Amino acid sequence: MSDEKKRPTPEEKAQAAAEARAKAEALRKLREQEASSENTAEDAPAAEEPVKAEAAPAKPVSEMTPEEKAAAKAAAAAEAIAKAKAAKEAKEGAAPSKPVSEMTPEEKAAAKAAAAAEAIAKAKAAKEAKEGAAPSKPVSEMTPEEKAAAKAAAAAEAIAKAKAAKEAKEGAAPSKPVSEMTPEEKAAAKAAAAAEAIAKAKAAKEAKEGAAPSKPVSEMTPEEKAAAKAAAAAEALAKAKAAKEAKEAAVQGAEAGGTDADADAKAKAAAAAKAKAAAAAAAKAKAAREASGDAGDAGGDDAKAKAAAAAKAKAAAAAAAKAKGAQAGDDAGGAADTPKAPSKNQPYLDKYVSRLTEEFGPETLEASYINELAKEVPTLVIKNDRWHEVAQFMKEDEKLGFDYLSDLHGVDYEDRLEVYYHLYSYKNRQSVAVKVKTGREQSSVPSVMDIWHGANWNERETFDLLGIHFPGHSDLRRILLPDDWVGYPLRKDYVQYDEEV
Repeated sequence: MSDEKKRPTPEEKAQAAAEARAKAEALRKLREQEASSENTAEDAPAAEEPVKAEAAPAKPVSEMTPEEKAAAKAAAAAEAIAKAKAAKEAKEGAAPSKPVSEMTPEEKAAAKAAAAAEAIAKAKAAKEAKEGAAPSKPVSEMTPEEKAAAKAAAAAEAIAKAKAAKEAKEGAAPSKPVSEMTPEEKAAAKAAAAAEAIAKAKAAKEAKEGAAPSKPVSEMTPEEKAAAKAAAAAEALAKAKAAKEAKEAAVQGAEAGGTDADADAKAKAAAAAKAKAAAAAAAKAKAAREASGDAGDAGGDDAKAKAAAAAKAKAAAAAAAKAKGAQAGDDAGGAADTPKAPSKNQPYLDKYVSRLTEEFGPETLEASYINELAKEVPTLVIKNDRWHEVAQFMKEDEKLGFDYLSDLHGVDYEDRLEVYYHLYSYKNRQSVAVKVKTGREQSSVPSVMDIWHGANWNERETFDLLGIHFPGHSDLRRILLPDDWVGYPLRKDYVQYDEEV
């Protein structure tokens, strides 16, 4: 608290001097009456009566006249002012406190305690003044003037309490920023903010209870409705402010966590580039078809050859790009790979690899792995030229016994074609997947129709849609499309020949 705040104004000095003179005059008269009562023995009973009348407590409020009530209220107020003045003079007589920045921790604590004690003394004096005044009537018995006076008194009391709390807060050492506080200081600040919010809410509640209870809205005058609306808005603002202060005092900072924004951005960019390339290829194919249509039927064979060449070039470029991307991904992610626990089907895969290696040698197997994307099924990659004899062995071997072909289908990887076989052993209750690769030009995989008869229609369908030939098949012809259909629809470089279809 600065010196300017401690120094009283001339008006306050004049008022305090007038009050002191009035009080001194009253004490002088009282002493004169006491002296006269002691000197006059025969008039002792009569002389004591005025003294008692001065010292005796006031009569019940219900028996007082309006003038007596006003006098009692003024006397109580004067007494409260005198007490406050005495406390202020006692404080001013003490040595002025240093600036907070120059205080030691002990002096700061003492100053804080003194400010709190002063606030308590002020609140106590206000309470005594309130209790010394005449108790208010029930609101239902008050005149409009008395109701207005009671409401104003309650508001003044609330303002005084808030001011006392503010002065106590200013007298204490200013708090540091939250970022510079120790954990103990943060906890203390949080507790202080919570206590302050509770005190504000309590003061607002007392002020509200001290005021006359509001009528139903239907009975209010326009002025009363406006006043009630303004009071409700002020109360809401006070509550919001108290909640905000408590929340700010409790904030201790937040930790920012890392995100995978870069990885997401790369994935989105790759998807956009892929979509753009596909759109460009589609536009190029459409232009080729339109050019072919303009050239007429005579140039049909040339247009088909050009379209096939363009499709082949597109497939080769896409395959090169994919291989390059896969290699870059392997180089980037190889160091980050962590060893995983072995699959539950790893023993079965080891068994199949061991049997085939013993029978045909290690060069027959191109690869073997657990396919984690397909229920961890053991997967073998068999060389194309050895596939038929390996298939025969896998069915007839006692330890393998894959007597059932559950599925056969082909896939276009742009740089190659593959045929997938899913086999199952009813005897051993085990399954395996086999992959056989072939080139895009003159693609061919040995037929296994003579080993598993269920391969008949599956091989015909794969031939019909992907153009993979199966030497050894007894009736290899289209199964879904007409025999004069041009091209293979499931190939990724397929360009529709007849636009009207």
